[in-house]
Amino acid sequence: MQARALCSAKVHPSQIRFIPPDRDNTLLDFGVTDLPQVRRKVIASEDFMDRAARVACHNDPDRYDRLYQLLWRLQDTPSLMRNTVDDDVRWLIDADKAIRRDRHKMHAFVRFRKVGDTDQGREQFMAWFEPSHFIVDLASGFFTRRFPNMDWAIVTPYRTAIWNGESLCFAPGGTRDDVPEEDCVEDQWKTYFASIFNPARLKVGAMTAEMPKKYWRNLPEAALIPDLIKTAKGRERNLIRSLNAAPNPLAAKATYQPRRVIPDQTPQDIPALWKQVEACRRCDLWQGATQGVAGVGPKDAALMIIGEQPGDQEDLAGQPFIGPAGQLLTQALTDAGLSREQVYVTNAVKHFKYEVRGQRRIHRNPTIAEIRACNAWLEQEIAMIKPQLVLCLGGSAARAVNGKPVKISEVRGRPMTRADGLPFFVTSHPAYILRVQRYEDAPKAYQEMVADLKAVADLLAA
Repeated sequence: MQARALCSAKVHPSQIRFIPPDRDNTLLDFGVTDLPQVRRKVIASEDFMDRAARVACHNDPDRYDRLYQLLWRLQDTPSLMRNTVDDDVRWLIDADKAIRRDRHKMHAFVRFRKVGDTDQGREQFMAWFEPSHFIVDLASGFFTRRFPNMDWAIVTPYRTAIWNGESLCFAPGGTRDDVPEEDCVEDQWKTYFASIFNPARLKVGAMTAEMPKKYWRNLPEAALIPDLIKTAKGRERNLIRSLNAAPNPLAAKATYQPRRVIPDQTPQDIPALWKQVEACRRCDLWQGATQGVAGVGPKDAALMIIGEQPGDQEDLAGQPFIGPAGQLLTQALTDAGLSREQVYVTNAVKHFKYEVRGQRRIHRNPTIAEIRACNAWLEQEIAMIKPQLVLCLGGSAARAVNGKPVKISEVRGRPMTRADGLPFFVTSHPAYILRVQRYEDAPKAYQEMVADLKAVADLLAA
């Protein structure tokens, strides 16, 4: 590295000037040959090196000079990075924060448009994005992990990232005209966005802070935002009136009558299994639930999807995934090329666990003991359906299937295998997408779920 060689030769920062190449984030070959013969060992903290690697992507034309000055000062003051009020250190921290924020915005606000298919049947997509800094190289690895099964290109004014399913390469930048204005799924995306827009949680200031208007012109859903904001108050009032006017159906349906003790015999088919689930007293969840909620789907389904537990609407109707989370799951399956009618859908826990708040029953996570109490029913379902593949929605379902906790962010998007040879995938529960706090995270979380479902579809088709 040129900077390390200069620092080793004790070339003072005032004696040199780094000239960054135009519209790039790499150093030029400075051709320094006549360096002093004196040498010293150059030492830099891991914190500095990590930050410097990112800040090299900043658009500050003096970034290399300032990084070199910090490197020089670190030789005499190894603890310099702990002095967060120092001007140079403060600049590095702020510049690093700007880079990480810009990278996050790219991950959140890139919108791919379909442009065709390859001869091998792989879908081809393009996206236009305008980063504030030179972050394309830094941010593109995220998309290779999220969308490995499609060919894509992300075009920016200074650089283009291209993925062909095997390798990531880079080309010169382009213009917005290089990317189609819209594609066949644009209307579906807008419909999804409008459906998850919650007027009761609208905070315009927070929304524009997380989703600056500079990105709106490249987001198809942004065209809906002004009208959604304008009508939010009225929709919120209508929602409150409907909640106050509607009687609580639980009062008519839910009864706390003793259930029968579960029979000893092993059920021979799915209907017999659900009769035993209805009589189950292995934990206390039956006391507050209206009924046990059975799985539904073909008895020879290749794919079994397992959620956490029934929700309020599922408990009252006796059907899994019919509420908002179920509707979102159905849409995601469709976008991934799967049909819900061909999938067997069930839950790891068969009774609804909740707490009462006013007129509403609010979901509560099941305990490990409650998951284990229902595990025998789930294993019998798996044995009867004999799926080729199981998809776990959320951590509770993954724990029920795998027998131990997993971290979704670490295992999602790749196949795993149980000790008995059953392959399974893990992805987020659709309810998570509906309740994410950050405005920009819901579309990204939905895209990630669809990508996981596409990976499942590819594995089933193999």
